[in-house]
Amino acid sequence: MDLLALDNQLETYIIDMRSTNEFSELKGISDFAEKMVKIKKDLVYPLVYLLVTLALILPVVTTTVDRTFFAMKIVKNGLRNRMRDEWMNDCLVTYIQKDIFNSIDDETIIQRFQNMKTR
Repeated sequence: MDLLALDNQLETYIIDMRSTNEFSELKGISDFAEKMVKIKKDLVYPLVYLLVTLALILPVVTTTVDRTFFAMKIVKNGLRNRMRDEWMNDCLVTYIQKDIFNSIDDETIIQRFQNMKTR
């Protein structure tokens, strides 16, 4: 249903945009999205705006996935295949989010493990 609605919205949007000069001097897709919000076209054509928004976040999402696979390659290469999935996930989280983990004081981590009950 959404694909049919998107198809109809795109056709109407293209006709609407060709009849106005407001979008003629934009430099890129981000300017296009800003202009849509400014003149409230995002409310009139919500699926077109969603498509533009998804096109804007796609590079960020693929970069995050690429970083994750790169980190997994490093971690798996060093430890080979001797680890289980849970341990590997823990290692990957600490490697990928190392800026957060570097901000935590070592003493805090030591105290946390010392306060844990023995198994």
